[in-house]
Amino acid sequence: MKLFSYILVITLPLMCSSPSSKNYNYNEGAMDTEVVIEESSSINGLVSVPAEAKPQKIIKTSYLKFETQDLEKSYSAIISAVKTNNGFVQDDNSNKSYNTITRHLVIRIPTSNFQTAIDAISENVSYFDSKRISAKDVTEEFIDLEARLKAKQTLEKRYLELLNKAKNVKEILEIERELSNIREEIEAKQGRLKYLQDKVSLSTINIEFYKLTSEAPVTTSYGTKMWNAVKGGFNGISVFFLGILYVWPLIVIAGIAIFLLRRWIKKSKK
Repeated sequence: MKLFSYILVITLPLMCSSPSSKNYNYNEGAMDTEVVIEESSSINGLVSVPAEAKPQKIIKTSYLKFETQDLEKSYSAIISAVKTNNGFVQDDNSNKSYNTITRHLVIRIPTSNFQTAIDAISENVSYFDSKRISAKDVTEEFIDLEARLKAKQTLEKRYLELLNKAKNVKEILEIERELSNIREEIEAKQGRLKYLQDKVSLSTINIEFYKLTSEAPVTTSYGTKMWNAVKGGFNGISVFFLGILYVWPLIVIAGIAIFLLRRWIKKSKK
């Protein structure tokens, strides 16, 4: 019963201060005092979100894909643009198919230098196969997470106060179990906030550039692609006629055989 009295003394001001604050229910059992703290469904009861507007939290990403004649030259130009804009390479990998060598880079750039870096990289590219830039506003999620985190931290402090007042093993175990759950939620929200802050402060640029290893020239525009297709058709016709020349003896023999067969058929009819 003493613990019950301490709880009322600690929490009564909080219960009376605001109707939207967290609700605390205490149930006294036949033998022991069971302490139960219930969190209100409204986060604003414990932590009020400031009315003033906060700066926007924007996650910026970009995907660039282009063809090049010199992989190393393109790589050096990209790295130069990245260093100039205080960025770094987070991932770098390359692969080779039957006629293409491809290199893929994941670049992290301070958000303030995001567009400048893209412009610097684009200066050395005559044609992009693909170029996408996107921005995601996570301001609302950021504010909500901060509010919920503060609410959980306040709730944790109150449980710690109750833990100091606990007088028996049952009360201690009950409170420690709740504390464990609250701390897991706090860590999860802190991790999510850290992830979002990283994405907001450092934008991501995915760059994929490749080189054709066949004899076909590098495609720099759609018109060039069409011209290459026409030339490929003429090459196919040339290969066809060259193939015919390789089998000319068979064609001659077949022609003679057909001629003799037709003469024999005519004589047979007479």
